[in-house]
Amino acid sequence: MSIEPPRQGGEANHQTPVSGGLSRKHTNQPLGQQAPGHTVSITLYERLAKHEQRLTILLLIGLCAFSWWYLWAGAGTGMSPVAMSEWHLPYTSQSTVRADSALPPSTMSTMEPMTTGNWDGRYSLIMFFMWWVMMIAMMLPSASPMILLYGRMTRFYYPHHPPSLAIGLFTAGYLVAWGGFSLAAVLLHAFLEKLQMVDQMMMWITQPVVAGSLLFLAGLYQLTPIKNRCLQYCRTPAMFLSQHWQKGLSGAFKIGLHHGGYCLGCCWLLMLLLFVGGAMNLYWIFGLALWVAVEKILGPRQALIWISSAVLVLAGVNLML
Repeated sequence: MSIEPPRQGGEANHQTPVSGGLSRKHTNQPLGQQAPGHTVSITLYERLAKHEQRLTILLLIGLCAFSWWYLWAGAGTGMSPVAMSEWHLPYTSQSTVRADSALPPSTMSTMEPMTTGNWDGRYSLIMFFMWWVMMIAMMLPSASPMILLYGRMTRFYYPHHPPSLAIGLFTAGYLVAWGGFSLAAVLLHAFLEKLQMVDQMMMWITQPVVAGSLLFLAGLYQLTPIKNRCLQYCRTPAMFLSQHWQKGLSGAFKIGLHHGGYCLGCCWLLMLLLFVGGAMNLYWIFGLALWVAVEKILGPRQALIWISSAVLVLAGVNLML
């Protein structure tokens, strides 16, 4: 669809000095292209701007890779996520993981404060970053097309504005939104652990009825209007940008924050299912990340939503019985 973000008056014909004392009108002409009869030097910035899309892609890939590496390394907890990962629910007969196996023998003595549920400042900060990086690893891949689209729009409509900072602030809006959810998840984690409803080592809910209720609610939420509305904006980034465009650097951050909120509206209950399978269970982390991407990429296929809802509801009922 056609995207027409607001423009400042006279912006399209703004003259910008370039090397050699010449001026170049800002049109849809690619950076560095010579005007007929003129010789225009290409600045270092213009050389970089020609490859900015590629640089943005590389940075997004790097951030995703770092986030998954951080989780694989234990997210600062000193525990082994591999030992904490299994296919089955912790309440089934197939579950074989023991809490003491999550901690390597070489670190048993040094990690004593980390396994007692002592939510002091250091432990709380570690848990916050664990949840935050986990959200980035799960959500950034499916948000990357929106970030790249915003970058293309910024370069096209405002060619005389450095897009790097705007793209960075736009992405920062997402990170802040996901950080807010991570803070809420950490507070919930601490509360449930205080009630002895979450295993301190394995980070999963210890009561099948509670875990089943969470699965049941997540299944019902899949069919709610708010889920459908948020998912619609996530599936159609061009429509969202055309309706919510804001100019300036502060506008870039606000748009990212706004759309990051819609991302959370799509899947906040799905993210909380990590309490069911284990917050450091790599199978659940990867599976949920994959499903979030599938929901956004495959478009309005209601059959997928109904199937996922039925699976979650039946799994929840099975645990509660």
